[in-house]
Amino acid sequence: MNFTVLIPARMASSRLPGKPLADLGGKPMVVRVAERALEAGAMQVVVATDAAEVAQACAEHGIPTVMTRADHQSGSDRLAEACTILGLSDDQIVVNVQGDEPLIDPPLVRACAELLEERTDCVAATAAHTIHSVAELRNPNVVKVVLDKAGRALYFSRASIPWWRDGSTAGEPHLPPRPAALRHIGLYAYRVGFLKRFPALEPAPLEQAEALEQLRILWHEGKIAVYVTDTPPPAGVDTPEDLLRVRQHYIG
Repeated sequence: MNFTVLIPARMASSRLPGKPLADLGGKPMVVRVAERALEAGAMQVVVATDAAEVAQACAEHGIPTVMTRADHQSGSDRLAEACTILGLSDDQIVVNVQGDEPLIDPPLVRACAELLEERTDCVAATAAHTIHSVAELRNPNVVKVVLDKAGRALYFSRASIPWWRDGSTAGEPHLPPRPAALRHIGLYAYRVGFLKRFPALEPAPLEQAEALEQLRILWHEGKIAVYVTDTPPPAGVDTPEDLLRVRQHYIG
């Protein structure tokens, strides 16, 4: 199948300034992300940035870029502009791979694109994996998702969902027996036509309450297909400690 991977990359990061250009085994992080995305078999991989230094670093390694505005409110807004600049047609599929995921699994990227191609009833596709610890289920920094019988997202939340009524109220230190609790993976495939419309959609009250942009899609009655993988993806890079951990992958 034909799909495009877009990688939004901004230099501004409160916890790790200059993150896209952080060195990983002799190459900038954003280049490492693009190389992993290319392994997914994308028709093209493009970095969307507002920073000239990111564009220059990508050019030095043969990675194409598009320069986007610096005042976008979200990564989705930046991707919508990039789709327009690239002249992508409304029926094409774009996968959003975050610029701080240098160890992203290429088959997972492709799986999201293929799922959206199959699910003509959906405007987007994303991924999730089974949660295996109570601590992870209760952690508000871990986003959870529940699905309908067709494998589409019913809701995303920072709260523990599904809420196991009998076990949780009794202080049961185990996970819900059924259905399995799922952790959302921040990887998205979009139909370009929807992605171009997304910035004009009114922010949803649920989105603002949970601080989860994907709830805007559900609020406006869009459907999101969810690919459930057995393997949790490697963690991304948000802090200096994360960067040190990922650098170990490139040693030797």
